[in-house]
Amino acid sequence: MAGPVLYQDRAMKQITFAPRNHLLTNTNTWTPDSQWLVFDVRPSGASFTGESIERVNIHTGEVEVIYRASQGAHVGVVTVHPKSEKYVFIHGPENPDETWHYDFHHRRGVIVEGGKMSNLDAMDITAPYTPGALRGGSHVHVFSPNGERVSFTYNDHVMHQLDPALDLRNVGVAAPFGPVNVQKQHPREYSGSHWCVLVSKTTPTPQPGSDEINRAYEEGWVGNHTLAFIGDTLSPKGEKVPELFIVELPQDEAGWKAAGDAPLSGT
Repeated sequence: MAGPVLYQDRAMKQITFAPRNHLLTNTNTWTPDSQWLVFDVRPSGASFTGESIERVNIHTGEVEVIYRASQGAHVGVVTVHPKSEKYVFIHGPENPDETWHYDFHHRRGVIVEGGKMSNLDAMDITAPYTPGALRGGSHVHVFSPNGERVSFTYNDHVMHQLDPALDLRNVGVAAPFGPVNVQKQHPREYSGSHWCVLVSKTTPTPQPGSDEINRAYEEGWVGNHTLAFIGDTLSPKGEKVPELFIVELPQDEAGWKAAGDAPLSGT
């Protein structure tokens, strides 16, 4: 068995120098040719106010703008497709106002390829809802190792409107079986390129000592058809206990579009 590889001759090198933040997502920030790192330019702190997605050449220091937001929208948390120059990231709402502005349940995933941007997930917040569309905002989008699917975390607008305490963090997957076309009945609804479903199930009142969870987060791919995530359970004494869960995903389109113990519409 091979031992550890030591890189004692490697030196750290600064490659960005502009007087602003350069934020790397915690995974999948290298382009497939290993020549560029992608980043966003959000300021420090919790404000989501970055206006561009950029990349820097690790050898020359050249910086390129991949996408620049407009109409008052903001962008961030970019990751890269493993095999092609395709970028996925969070996009906040255009023309934000007092009733609809950036929030956990008011954001979407977008893909930029060849300079063109398209919505990853569709959103339909009008009953009876659209199969394959979400009802809220997606976050931290990561391609599967083969680049066919995208995982994300999720918050629900409809549940938030009922009671913010019912808007629980979940984990979802966007599969390449779209497009999902929404018949817009609300000005903030939109269509998307991928079929999206949630793959976690939460409850605001988990049974202590059970596997029921009230929050799903920090997901990661295990191969191309399995997703691991952390779920918050309660101990028999009612204390929060984060547990590791793993979910096996469907292998084909029919599996993704088959309803389980809950309807696909409004997932």
